[in-house]
Amino acid sequence: MAGTYLSALLVLLAAAGLGQGLFFLCGRREWSWLAPSIGLAALCATAWGALNLTGEPAAALGLIAVAAAGGLAVLVDQRRSLVGGAAAAALALLLASLPFIVEQRFGILGTSLNPDMSQHLFAADRLLSGGSERLIEEGYPLGPHAVAVGLAELRPSLVEAFGGLTLAIAVCATLAPLALLERARALTRLGVALLVGFAYMASSYLIQGAFKETLQALLVLAFAIVLRELAAGTLGGRAPERRWGVLRAVPLAALAAGSVYAYSFPGLAWLIGGAGIWALAELAASRSLAPLRAAVPAALVAIGALLVATLPEAGRIADFASFETFDPDGAGLGNLFNPISPLEALGIWPSGDFRLDPGAGFAPAAVFWLGSALGAAALSVGLVVAIRRRELALPAVLAAGVLLYLYPLVAGTPYQEAKAIAVVAPLAMLCALRPLLPPEPEVADLPDPSGRSPRWVPALLALFTLAAAGSSVLALVNGPVGPVDWGPELIELRASGELGPGGEDGDDTLIVGSRDYMVGERGEDLVLWELRGGRVCAAWPETEGASVPAPDGVDRFVFFEAPEVISVVEAPAETSRAPGSCPYISDGARADPAE
Repeated sequence: MAGTYLSALLVLLAAAGLGQGLFFLCGRREWSWLAPSIGLAALCATAWGALNLTGEPAAALGLIAVAAAGGLAVLVDQRRSLVGGAAAAALALLLASLPFIVEQRFGILGTSLNPDMSQHLFAADRLLSGGSERLIEEGYPLGPHAVAVGLAELRPSLVEAFGGLTLAIAVCATLAPLALLERARALTRLGVALLVGFAYMASSYLIQGAFKETLQALLVLAFAIVLRELAAGTLGGRAPERRWGVLRAVPLAALAAGSVYAYSFPGLAWLIGGAGIWALAELAASRSLAPLRAAVPAALVAIGALLVATLPEAGRIADFASFETFDPDGAGLGNLFNPISPLEALGIWPSGDFRLDPGAGFAPAAVFWLGSALGAAALSVGLVVAIRRRELALPAVLAAGVLLYLYPLVAGTPYQEAKAIAVVAPLAMLCALRPLLPPEPEVADLPDPSGRSPRWVPALLALFTLAAAGSSVLALVNGPVGPVDWGPELIELRASGELGPGGEDGDDTLIVGSRDYMVGERGEDLVLWELRGGRVCAAWPETEGASVPAPDGVDRFVFFEAPEVISVVEAPAETSRAPGSCPYISDGARADPAE
């Protein structure tokens, strides 16, 4: 527990320090609630740069430490401004911790939902030791992994480091909307911030340890808010130093760079698409090139900063273009049962497992459809209000997200579709809740200067808020937590070839561990996934000292005490039978490794 929360605290401090430093560079002197999001993007980029350049995890740790010291100085200097967000940050940390609280332990998030965290842990382990493996060699974006590696130098385990990073992302996603909520009432601020930070799909991806998708969703959300503040002239604060005006779009570049280092080139699609749609919308609304012409110098500086920041990653980006994820005939469903509904992005889906179809959980299908209709109504009202108030940035970035969801429908996989739905979910929630927020002063020349909505809108939003909050909490409390300890030995055993022939006709391998680990910590799912690519099954003694039940035809036994392999024992030749007793686990069997 201590390592997880220490990691989260260090990430949040470092993000606050880097983000506020970038705002200071752009001429803003007061605190911005966007600083942690922007700083986290910068942290992913710079931590990977430090690690990749030196090959030393200590370099990443040094960067985190210096940035965290800056964040601590910011907290002291801006303590009065930070009071308003303290409750939101504390409650966000509590909500993000619900899986750990329910399971009464800290460990690998989502093991029985999605064992992909295994490959992230293995990549980080190789970065720590100076080795290499598939993700490193194939250009996979490793910015978040570099942050975890730096944290692990302080002796939290990699499991704790990734857990802390996951918690920090959730807190940043909750704080970012506060930038638009300064004029709202305290309870409204708190409620909207939490609903956005824990939108149903964001919560669903959090509980399966999918930190890359929750991070990309945060960056898209923050990009939309920064774009909105830039358009309104409030990004630089109340009294920005005009001589730095040409740098005012640098926060957008920082978010884009972080997206590259966390999600590689696909991450830019949401940001570039959103910026392009916003520019066209502003052009159509103003019917003049003057506003866009005035933004050209700052835009060119931001583009230049992005190019400089991502140039060292160019070779890896090119390698990643051929990664298996982009193969329409590749991963397919991934850890899904079926393609999921895009209606889940609307925030109301009364199921603890986002992969289930309507009616497959405890609620009848009609409840799902009614909830989706309520979500669609709230989002429609929110978009109308935003457009009436000439706040085009949020709808523009959301429109880009919708278009990017359509791409995998044509040339991608259901697994990619689900990721696209998850990435836009927090932004869709913010757009739906926009009517709860008071209008900005600049709407005075609109047909309804008061910005008041029809009387039925508050009732609609009240129902939407309750249903969305219930869906998110339902997802969070159903989050599985896997083993506390992890090591690379099972992966190394599989790679060594010591297990004999793989494939469906290969030898049968039985992995034997303790009941506490295999059942109590959901370790069975993880160890079977680590030894995938062959015929594998697992067993454990029902009581300490009892014999282990073994299926017929086992060719070898692997005795495992997490996180180490104790021994590999070949079965006597006279007891070995033809393969078939243990199920074959293919390399892509992420949905249910035990099957």
